[in-house]
Amino acid sequence: MTDSPRLSSTAFWDVDMRAIDYETNTRFVIEKVMNYGLWADILEILRYYGHERVKAEVVQAVYLKKKTLSFCCAIFDLTPDQFRCYTRQQSNPLPWNY
Repeated sequence: MTDSPRLSSTAFWDVDMRAIDYETNTRFVIEKVMNYGLWADILEILRYYGHERVKAEVVQAVYLKKKTLSFCCAIFDLTPDQFRCYTRQQSNPLPWNY
């Protein structure tokens, strides 16, 4: 993988994209693109990393939005309980029960 993925800055609004090492920070890149990237960005990481590597990294992601989790379940043929972010999800009880 000599070329770097051609990603939009949409998902990386808070970081300098020129400083990202796409091999060392694979999970970071995949997690950001899956949560905040454009459809073209998702297709690009699938092209760059490959389906199996993206699948392996996304199941280990610390945080995925609910919509992103559902999307990943559909495209990778998985169930939510196979994702780290789902099984380690903290309960968020309401402070008052009205």
